[in-house]
Amino acid sequence: MSIGRKQIQLIILALAVLLGSYAVGASIFGGNGKAEEGGRAPSFDLLGIDGRTHSLNEYKGKAVVLNFWGSWCTPCVKEMPVLQTQWNKWKNEDVVIVGINVAEDRATVRDFAKSAGAEFPILIDPDRAAVNSYGISPLPTTIFINAKGRIDNIHIGQLDMGTLNAEIEKLVSS
Repeated sequence: MSIGRKQIQLIILALAVLLGSYAVGASIFGGNGKAEEGGRAPSFDLLGIDGRTHSLNEYKGKAVVLNFWGSWCTPCVKEMPVLQTQWNKWKNEDVVIVGINVAEDRATVRDFAKSAGAEFPILIDPDRAAVNSYGISPLPTTIFINAKGRIDNIHIGQLDMGTLNAEIEKLVSS
């Protein structure tokens, strides 16, 4: 049984419409697997070391500093005190610092956060869903999100006190 010419044309048309829809959707909604400056920050739902599920939506209207890290990553460990200092400085100013641990178990992350004195929200990304949606590589990487939910800056590598403070000041003043 052969497929008629009209059926082949309909199949080609359907495939063209699907591919076109995908291309338009990917350009509007992101879909390339990498967060970009000026783009909308991808949402997430991650378990925190506090036992609660957290999402980006709970920080709506606030400046957000998302820091992707691992306890095995030396630069990540070195920047923890910097993040904590800035958390103490900005936590009452509609700024939230969120640490997203990459693929470690909850007990390890909780113990590390306690020993590092990290009091800001620490979330766990066990299957790398947030890492993939933000296109994170390498660690540490920090995403600065303005109060409108747009990515203001992406910093790859260890943050120092001056850089982190300046980036947060930019978020607050925008």
